[in-house]
Amino acid sequence: MADLRPIDTPFVALGPSGVAIRDRLKGLTPEDEKVLRLVGAHLGSIASRDLKARCRDGLEHSTDTWAARKRELTAESSSRWAGSITKSTHDQWALARRGQAAHVQSLEAGIRTIAHRLSLPVGEKGSKKTPGGYRSHHEWFQKTRRLHALEDRLAAVRADRENGVVRVVRGGKRLLNTRHNLGQTQLTEAEWRQRWEAERWFLQADGESGKRYGNETIRVSPEGEVSIKLPAPLAELANARHGRYVLAAKVWFPHRGTEWADRVEANRAIAYRIHYDTVCGRWYLTASWQIPPAKTIPLQAALADGVIGVDTNADHLAAWRLDTHGNPTGQPRRFSYDLSGTTQHRDAQVRHALSRLLNWAKTCGVKAIAVEDLDFQAEKTREKHGRKRRFRQLISGLPTGRLRGRLTSMADQTGISIIAVDPAYTSKWGVQHWQKPLASKNRTTTRHDAASIAIGRRAQGHPIRLGVPPRPLRHGGRTAPPPAHRSDEQGHRTIQADRCAPGREGTRRLVTDRGQEPRARTGRPQGTRATSAAKTVRDARSAGQWV
Repeated sequence: MADLRPIDTPFVALGPSGVAIRDRLKGLTPEDEKVLRLVGAHLGSIASRDLKARCRDGLEHSTDTWAARKRELTAESSSRWAGSITKSTHDQWALARRGQAAHVQSLEAGIRTIAHRLSLPVGEKGSKKTPGGYRSHHEWFQKTRRLHALEDRLAAVRADRENGVVRVVRGGKRLLNTRHNLGQTQLTEAEWRQRWEAERWFLQADGESGKRYGNETIRVSPEGEVSIKLPAPLAELANARHGRYVLAAKVWFPHRGTEWADRVEANRAIAYRIHYDTVCGRWYLTASWQIPPAKTIPLQAALADGVIGVDTNADHLAAWRLDTHGNPTGQPRRFSYDLSGTTQHRDAQVRHALSRLLNWAKTCGVKAIAVEDLDFQAEKTREKHGRKRRFRQLISGLPTGRLRGRLTSMADQTGISIIAVDPAYTSKWGVQHWQKPLASKNRTTTRHDAASIAIGRRAQGHPIRLGVPPRPLRHGGRTAPPPAHRSDEQGHRTIQADRCAPGREGTRRLVTDRGQEPRARTGRPQGTRATSAAKTVRDARSAGQWV
């Protein structure tokens, strides 16, 4: 039997560290939209120049250069606008550096895999842990060329990383490449230009505790009135005191509105962002703030009322409720979603599926949901699954990161704990031990349903294999054999002796109430005559022996 990798211990996932809510800006006048476009375009151009300066500094950046850049931006906007722009620039540069490091690791993994397979004879089979040689000499030759291409690419990326050079596009690289494929995306040049400009606008401001309503740049009153501090070159557009512009639209946050109002009245920091949806032609306002992570409860306390095991798939969530002993109860549930279409559509599908899952968990009275701690970053490489394109697309389409973040955030408000378990062998062992026993002519148990049971049992600390927790029984801890005959018609015994019970594999011996040792069931004492079977049974029963 192959060695199994160690299984990590389940743990209760931490709650969210921030909150973001959104509302539509309804009732904007043409003058309001004009001002928003002018402010966004002006600040967006400043943000682009600042990002260029930050990339030019590279690894030579320091607090002095940061302060110098902020002073230059203050003259064209304001001190708070300049602070928000420079902070956003640094966050974007740091994100590009992390992506660059991940790209280096991916190239190194691909080079190692190709070099290993090239060192093997052509046609040699691989194992589950290591790939074999290439199938033909033609494929072997093509992979040698790809190896040289990856090595050159890795050398270039390493040189950029050592010099602090990053590749950043304000507005997104995907939208930038869409400009060269307008026919496939069914966009005109004017529509693409509108999206490109809207993505490069900058209309976001960080909060500041102690200031009025928690933000001096984009201020929202408890009554929903939105006002913006205009940059210095656009101060003549102000319609209120101190160079501010008050929008005609009112905002009202239906989700977490009470919590938002409490922070506004207490003058606690709240960050705001105004963005324009070019597809729908609507303006939105997003409010966000930080919260201290909620303290996680002990694992045993979360599992006091059972658990719901959830298996994540490319198009649905398979869930099954388990009692405190690890036994599945009720019927399995499936929460489907469609991950095709736009980003907003996919995000809405995931949120809708998670909402139905959490509502079902509250109905069942369960306080814990067990999910797999999935991470496919090392499993999506082209060199590891080069020919299995559909498999690579499948694991790439699993919303692991988005689903885990959404589920943790949404469950925090319902009082349900999220337990992350090791995903090793859950599907394989679930099918092996649970799929067939739970299938009937009225219910078809899928492999995903069986995997959800394995996930839930692992979260509870039970072994995945089929069985019932042992309990003390009479006569050595075993049940009676099948009542009819010794065939498989009656099925196996429902309860077996504990694996730690001494002598469980030996012959059962019964000590009677009088403390006398009964005769062994095999053979008969020497010097006695053979009796009939009925007389033997009667004698044994009178002696208190099991027959």
